[in-house]
Amino acid sequence: MNLFGSLFTSTIGRKFLMAVTGVVLVGFVTGHLVGNLQIFAAPDKINGYAHFLQSLGPVLWAVRLLMLTCVGIHAWAAITLWLDSTAARGTEPYAETKWLQALWASRYMRHTGVVVIAFLLYHLAQFTIGVNRGFFVGQAFKTRIHEYVMASDFHLIGFPVVASGQAVHDVYSMVFLGFANPYVSIFYIVAVGLLAMHLWHGVDSMFQTFGWRNAKWSVCLRRIAAVFSLLYFLGSLTIPGAILTGAVEPASGTYAAQQLAAAPSSLVVHR
Repeated sequence: MNLFGSLFTSTIGRKFLMAVTGVVLVGFVTGHLVGNLQIFAAPDKINGYAHFLQSLGPVLWAVRLLMLTCVGIHAWAAITLWLDSTAARGTEPYAETKWLQALWASRYMRHTGVVVIAFLLYHLAQFTIGVNRGFFVGQAFKTRIHEYVMASDFHLIGFPVVASGQAVHDVYSMVFLGFANPYVSIFYIVAVGLLAMHLWHGVDSMFQTFGWRNAKWSVCLRRIAAVFSLLYFLGSLTIPGAILTGAVEPASGTYAAQQLAAAPSSLVVHR
C-alpha cells in the first residue's frame, strides 16, 4: 500500500488528515474573524476589504474550493473513525462510562460538528451569497447586497487596492442589518459557541496527532487550546453583541442606518 493510499485507509492516516485539514480550517476561521472585526471601523474598511477579496476572482474561488475540500475531508475522516471505533467496541455498551482523561468538549465533537456545518451553510447563504432575503430577518432587514461608494482609498499592507469613489458591495450594511435582528444574532452566538468548543478539542487533538504533546508540554498545550478557543468565541461575540445591544451604531448616511431608523422597534432589541 502506498503512502497516499494509507492516508485514507489507515486509522493513523485519517487522524493525520483530520489534523492537517484542521490546521487549514483553524487558520481560515481566525483570518475570517480578523476581517469581520473591521465592522467596528469606518464602512470603507470592511467594504474595501471585501471588494479586494472579490477582485481576486479565480484565486478566491480556488481558496473557497480548498476550504470546502478540507471541510469534506475533515468530516469524512471524523465519521469513518467514529464508525470504526463503534464497530470495534461492539454493540454492547460499557458497564460504566468514564471521562477522566477527556475534555468536556470532546464528548460532543460529533454534535458540534453537525451544527457547525449547518451554521457555515447558513452563514455563507446570508453574508457571502446574500440569497436569504427575509429568512430569519424580516422585510425590514433584507440582507441583499447594496452598492456603496468608497469615501477614501482602502490600503492593504500600505498599498492602495481600492480607490476612492469606486462602487463596491455594501458588506458593512449587510452585516449590520443581519445582526440587528435578534434571531440571527442569537443563532450566530450559539453556533460560534459550539464552534469554539469544537476548536478547543480539535486544537488539543491536533497537538497530540502531530506528536507535540508529551508529559512536559501536555498541560501547557491544553491551556493554549482553551485560551485560543475562548478568545475566538469572545472575538466573534463582540460583533453581534455590540450591534444587537446598540453599543455600536451604523455610520450615519449608510444604508444600514437608514433601514434601522425606519424599521419597527420590535425588530431591534436595543431600540
